Amino acid sequence: MMTPMRYVILVLAIIISLHFILSFSHEEYGRATSITRIKEQLQNAPGSKTYETYPAPGANYSSNPERVNATFILLARNSDLSGIVSSVKQNEDRFNKQYKYPYVFLNEEPFSDEFKNMILEITDSKVEFGLIPHDHWYQPSWVDEMKASEARKQMIKDQVIYGGSVPYRNMCRFNSGFFYRHELLAKYKYYWRIEPDVTFFCDLHYDPFRVMQDGNKVYGFTISLYEYPKTIPTLWDTVKEFIHNNSDLVPPGNAMSFISDDNGETYNNCHFWSNFEIGDLDFWRGEAYTKFFDFLDQKGGFYYERWGDAPVHSIGAALLAKKEQIHFFNDIGYRHNPFQHCPQGDLHHKGQCWCDPKENFDYEWYSCLKRYDAML
Repeated sequence: MMTPMRYVILVLAIIISLHFILSFSHEEYGRATSITRIKEQLQNAPGSKTYETYPAPGANYSSNPERVNATFILLARNSDLSGIVSSVKQNEDRFNKQYKYPYVFLNEEPFSDEFKNMILEITDSKVEFGLIPHDHWYQPSWVDEMKASEARKQMIKDQVIYGGSVPYRNMCRFNSGFFYRHELLAKYKYYWRIEPDVTFFCDLHYDPFRVMQDGNKVYGFTISLYEYPKTIPTLWDTVKEFIHNNSDLVPPGNAMSFISDDNGETYNNCHFWSNFEIGDLDFWRGEAYTKFFDFLDQKGGFYYERWGDAPVHSIGAALLAKKEQIHFFNDIGYRHNPFQHCPQGDLHHKGQCWCDPKENFDYEWYSCLKRYDAML
């Protein structure tokens, strides 16, 4: 006969076995019961703090009259440390040592001490590390997971890049409609997005944020290209439905001609490559874009297809802003593999750029810059 203790051990073994089976077979269960998730829930409990602030040492640059109300925004994981350090260090050396603009780092998990300490070693600017709210990052409960799973399987068969990845879709949805809602960004007007492992080729002898503010710009880019059509098969039909229902939000003189060759009947797949963007946070926070994103989000295309933040941001800016409010930062030399923008002629010389002028994506066949030029 089995003793009571043996019964207890047997029951515990069965429970633990079921937990591991469910963790591997059901992604939502695995996320909900993970140590990281439990820790995150405790940190997000009422009254808990979801961010850390490290003020800039020495001078109070926040009162600098030359500075605009702006910040750098970096979405990163702890595993991105090496690539983030490279990007931040280049940004500091090429531009930010002069202006001391602050940095906001966001992660769906808490940043490690190693990550925070390394960042604080390479900049004298104010740095804040924030935790992304769970509902802003993970796949919503209303998404039909069976439908989404079948779509991912098909994209894997079609060899679509990141076609099988849920985390990538989470990131695209977050960057499309949630990053600017984070509490750490509430106090800022402008942002500059920086990603891991990018390259800044040129010295900047002026302030791009000042260009945005003084020129009433809402969106700035360096590289534009065509989206992979298999990732967005129904996106444009959804956009047209939004336009039909909200024509009052679409101003005349917008940048429709950049994204459509037939006045909106079809999408030409052009978008600004959003891994680099300098933008107006109030534009994304405004009524028009909020309604635009919410309309798209409820269609589920971030998960039933693989809608990216680049086409969503680009279409949103092109439709809802004036065309002259979209700015090409021609003098910012920039690379995100495999494409790069290398300033030409006098701009290359003035910026002391170290990129090869011949290696420039601007007017390659897959670039959309010529459409931007024609629009203006």
